[in-house]
Amino acid sequence: MEYIIIIISAVFVNNIVLAQFLGICPFLGVSSKVETAIGMSGAVTFVMIIAAIVTYLIMHYVLLPLEIGYMQTVAYILVIASLVQMVEIILKKVSPALYQALGVFLPLITTNCAILGVAILLVQKEFNLLESVVFAIANSVGFALALIVFAGIRESLDLVDLPKGMKGAPIALVVAGILALAFMGFAGIV
Repeated sequence: MEYIIIIISAVFVNNIVLAQFLGICPFLGVSSKVETAIGMSGAVTFVMIIAAIVTYLIMHYVLLPLEIGYMQTVAYILVIASLVQMVEIILKKVSPALYQALGVFLPLITTNCAILGVAILLVQKEFNLLESVVFAIANSVGFALALIVFAGIRESLDLVDLPKGMKGAPIALVVAGILALAFMGFAGIV
């Protein structure tokens, strides 16, 4: 039951993008096409899950035993940067089209505060390794859900005749706000 609460809370109630406002850069930058949003979601999911496992192990088996927990942020950033480089190399070989579509946003996963935020939240919430993995998976699903839904709405908005002043970023921010309000409706569940 505890894992179900973690999942529902991370995906809907405390969505990493729409409730905690982490990962806004890729949320706004890669959400113009659903295909690109799915690719970014996959990359973020992979990095977030692996980063959660590695950062948990580093915190509990290196930083805490050596009593250097204050180095957590630096260590986590190094781990995340290494993982992103690995994803970038893999994507370049496996899917060159997706690699080109993600463009500058792929290296931005390195500085994606959603991934670093999840790693830090794992320590704050004092999760064990399994709970950490479930939390990371749920947050990546929440990120993907928000990003893909937002991309679908933005693609639909391209077909609508909007006033000139509302095209582009203004309507995207309005839609993001409405989407965040919609997710707030889940607040009473957990």
